[in-house]
Amino acid sequence: MNSRPLLVTCGLPYTNGPCHLGHLRTYVPADFYVRFMRRKGEEVVFICGSDNHGTPIVVSAEKEGTTPRQISERYHTHFSDTFTKMQVHFDHFGMTDDPTTHARTKHLVSRLIDRGYVYPKIIQQAYCTKCQKFLPDRYLEGICPHCKKPARGDECDQGCGKHLEPGEILEPTCKICGNRAEYREQEHFFFKLSGFQDWLREYLGKLKGTDNAINYALGWVNEDLHDWCITRTLEWGVKFPGHDDLVVYVWVDAPIGYIGFTEEWAAKTGRDWKDCWCGENTRVTHFIGQDITYHHCVFWPAMLHGAGYGTPYAVVASGMLKIDDHKFSKSRGYVVWTNEDYLDQGLPADYLRYYLLSYTSHTKEMNFSWQLFQERINNEVVNNLGNFIYRSLHLSQKQFGGVPEGAVEQEILDRINEAIGQVTGLVEAYDFKGAVDAILVLSAWGNTYIQSKEPWKLAKTDQAAMAQVMRNCLQLAKALTLLIEPVMPERAGLIWSQLGQDSLIANNGFSAGLEPLSPGPLPAPSIVFSKIDDKMTQELDKRLRDRIDALDAEKKPKTPEISIEEFAKVEMKTGKILSAEQVPKSAKLLKLQVSIGDEVRQIVSGIAQFHKPEELVGKDVVVCTNLKPAKIFGIESNGMILAAGDNASLLRPETPVPSGTKIR
Repeated sequence: MNSRPLLVTCGLPYTNGPCHLGHLRTYVPADFYVRFMRRKGEEVVFICGSDNHGTPIVVSAEKEGTTPRQISERYHTHFSDTFTKMQVHFDHFGMTDDPTTHARTKHLVSRLIDRGYVYPKIIQQAYCTKCQKFLPDRYLEGICPHCKKPARGDECDQGCGKHLEPGEILEPTCKICGNRAEYREQEHFFFKLSGFQDWLREYLGKLKGTDNAINYALGWVNEDLHDWCITRTLEWGVKFPGHDDLVVYVWVDAPIGYIGFTEEWAAKTGRDWKDCWCGENTRVTHFIGQDITYHHCVFWPAMLHGAGYGTPYAVVASGMLKIDDHKFSKSRGYVVWTNEDYLDQGLPADYLRYYLLSYTSHTKEMNFSWQLFQERINNEVVNNLGNFIYRSLHLSQKQFGGVPEGAVEQEILDRINEAIGQVTGLVEAYDFKGAVDAILVLSAWGNTYIQSKEPWKLAKTDQAAMAQVMRNCLQLAKALTLLIEPVMPERAGLIWSQLGQDSLIANNGFSAGLEPLSPGPLPAPSIVFSKIDDKMTQELDKRLRDRIDALDAEKKPKTPEISIEEFAKVEMKTGKILSAEQVPKSAKLLKLQVSIGDEVRQIVSGIAQFHKPEELVGKDVVVCTNLKPAKIFGIESNGMILAAGDNASLLRPETPVPSGTKIR
């Protein structure tokens, strides 16, 4: 066993909004991995915290009339509480705005400065003449210089996705007042990332983790790396050493938070944080979302190496999330909020953990829908795992009052041992779906075993044979409970108690799955896994649909209301088409002669694609008669034929009325 602890971190949640499924896509697998490695016998330190700096929090604070710190504390508490409810348990959950991370950031940046990896440079910085201040990235919007799509100040978020340095965005516009910004000179500081290209290429060749992270980073490193501007003109953040008018860029202090949080954990436990972060062969493993791969696989290790710290051992990147086969989008309503939409509805955290781990490979795109969620839980968790465990406990307790005497057959022990080895290998390869599938294979084998042995029949003919079958099944149930605990810790704890175990399940290694259960009484079992019914699924899905529809309605342009007096200014009368002909060189226009009482009007109408001229002659229509004359294709038009829908269905009186009758 390695003398250094395995340090596992998660990408820091940003304290500017509540927790959603996109967050849990990273945190649940990380917690699963930590629990599994501990059961395997590893010493694991699980570290995370909230990301409190950056422009969006400042903007939100200004809108609310509060301080960035107050907003950060509010959401920090929200995330901490939500993670606890989701059975994601960190050894320490800190804040990047706390003194430890401030001090560690200044120390690390100062070392980079001393070693010549940070240098000053005069750059063009966007300045709003109306607000009279320099504008950090998130106060800016404009046009991406690479793909010419709309972009925010630091990233082309609607186009090519490239990182944008200060001064790069075209047509810079102040997001506060909407004023076109101008560029002015200002001194900022840059990290010499370009000098680490060869080192990064070698480092990434040895980095462990998932291929989607490593290959993505290699794609960047194999191109030309540009130096990073690591300062911003902002009051909120970690002050840049020696320059109180500048703060370090949030992507500098956020990952340094990992070290700061480790220091805080070490202070509480009497450990040395340097065991995790200094020297060769560190065991730092980062769990992140794929969208922040560049920062964790390129910028962060280069910064650590330049400052003389150890570098990460592995980076595990999760695929992106879709909601109902649509791109995840809070603004469009394609989002599932962890508390409001799930936990507050009384749904078990363990069910969501199972879905997030088992639906697809960790590195692939995941789709979530309530229908799929119901199907997976009912078919796999309830009908497979839950069915086997409950039947084993129920039959044993009913017939023998608990665990019958006798030894477990070798075939059962071999199956358990094989499953433990297979699941362990898959977890160590970060194949979490494969690991969960392997656990369910063992459970399915147990269902087949109990069905083939038919112990309910043996109860009448061969009590000893039934006792042997149930002894075997209970051993399988014990092993399955240990294996499934990292996936569904709360439910596993309940089963553990029903198996008559007094110890905490988390204190038992996987080898306990091979240790025989003590013969004797067991409590009457209860059903641990219940199905999700159709009514619940329909209600949950309706919540999602209502949100999407409401946001769609907000975005649709609203027709302005008018008074009855304004409407009265529009004159509409019935008319009869006397003649119709195609307008030369136009596929859409017809020239009509329309009788309106005692006069004939010439009207040009765009209905040629839907009505043949000869079929229109003699038809009654409704005409707006007090429009100003207009020339269309050089032909004067004196009115408008009214039609409805995409196929230009003509509005006509229900019963014949004289031409020229006024519409009231």
